[in-house]
Amino acid sequence: MNEQLRERILRKLETLSDERGYQALDYIDFLEARYATKPESPISIFARFAESVEDTMRAGRVSATAISETMGLMNKAMGVLGGVAAAGKSVATDFVGAAQKAASAAGTAVTAAGSAVSAAAAGAAASPAPGASPASAATPPAPPPTAPADPDAPTRGGAT
Repeated sequence: MNEQLRERILRKLETLSDERGYQALDYIDFLEARYATKPESPISIFARFAESVEDTMRAGRVSATAISETMGLMNKAMGVLGGVAAAGKSVATDFVGAAQKAASAAGTAVTAAGSAVSAAAAGAAASPAPGASPASAATPPAPPPTAPADPDAPTRGGAT
């Protein structure tokens, strides 16, 4: 629908009472169900809830004045809830940003510590211990000496 037609319809609707406005809404619902060429725009959960309450009140034959007053209060409440939801989203976004910065800083510190440990290990393997000769650093230590065999002990598997 073009903008000029939408504005003209709104101007005409503003001159009607609430009761006639609900009749116009019923007719628009009928036209939409019968002739809609594109899907309805998505609405917020708050607006969907308010429309559901309004439809229930209309089905219960509540007066248009009572429905109008109730919907006015619900619109104010939806405005407050919308503000609370926006504030909550802002806090959550700030929290996620701070957590990402902390994780990034921790990752950088871990990487730096890992690099330092790797460098220290590589340096220790390449250089001998203090006071040791370069040749002893490359050769493994000798095994401990064993006790000499007793010449008087009987031999196994042999003749006695």
